Amino acid sequence: MKKNAIGKSGIEASVIGMGAWAIGGGVWWGDNNDEESIRAIHTALDKGIDWIDTAPAYNLGHSEEVVGKALQGHRQNVVLSTKCGLQWRDSNGSFHKRIEGKDFYRDLSAPGIRKDLEGSLQRLRTDYIDVYYVHWQSIEPALTPISETMEELAKLKAEGKIRAIGASNVDLFQLREYVRCGQLDAVQEKYSMLDRRLENELIPFCEANEISVQAYSPLEQGVLTGKITVESKLRAGDIRNGKKWWAPENRPLLGEMFEGWDDLEKKYGCPVGNLIIAWTTRRAKNMNVLCGARKVEHVLENVKAGEIELDAVDYERMTRDADTLIARVESLSVNS
Repeated sequence: MKKNAIGKSGIEASVIGMGAWAIGGGVWWGDNNDEESIRAIHTALDKGIDWIDTAPAYNLGHSEEVVGKALQGHRQNVVLSTKCGLQWRDSNGSFHKRIEGKDFYRDLSAPGIRKDLEGSLQRLRTDYIDVYYVHWQSIEPALTPISETMEELAKLKAEGKIRAIGASNVDLFQLREYVRCGQLDAVQEKYSMLDRRLENELIPFCEANEISVQAYSPLEQGVLTGKITVESKLRAGDIRNGKKWWAPENRPLLGEMFEGWDDLEKKYGCPVGNLIIAWTTRRAKNMNVLCGARKVEHVLENVKAGEIELDAVDYERMTRDADTLIARVESLSVNS
């Protein structure tokens, strides 16, 4: 599988990454089979997906625990990323939200970051993290300046506990401040064919400053796989309930677009979800596309996307069709 550089860190990773949010299970994702998740991770590594991303907040550390178990004996072959700044051990920081029955706080103080890292290293059964992201940005009333956060992250890097610094869920002002205060190598943000806000400011800034972009939710949490119909039901409490592109009135419009790509599915010998992931990998220099998976079959589908080279005419056609769909849905929303 093709690999891309991660910023200026000297680290390279597969263009497709494996997201481990759903592996955590819990209220948002429901019951999960940990042993099956471990098999999925091993399959990803066997097939060339070597960037695994997780976070402490994914079901109170359970995702990290599963990833840590899976990586025993494989750690040297993996680019591992996790996150800091979102904690439930105490009330330090600013309240974020209640998750899994716990109050979470955004704490990007130096002691908070170090405690987060210690917990992650233990759960992940490793002594270093390749890419360490700030999960959510600091807010009032406990606002920690980015300069202080970066100072502590630089110390952890100098100590060999992390190899590269990343930030997630940032705006352009915050991104500029990170770059002013040190070396930022990766930004992880929501990005999909149907949600391209990053293209206005963040992606151009990242490309100009040699920062890699890692896109999460490239398939809009599954609705862009082409497998979801109007009749598809979500369980109560599923995080996808209420999402724009999961709305019953929008699913038929997605279906129409997918039907128009039947010839592309035949041409490239893959399902529509693979086409969309392949399209996404081309939207920025050194773009990594983070694909969630907790079953072997999900991984095997994602792997195919990393091997597809879309012809320019097909890439441009998909872009136009997506633009038309977005405009159509926005028009219906305004007129409803």
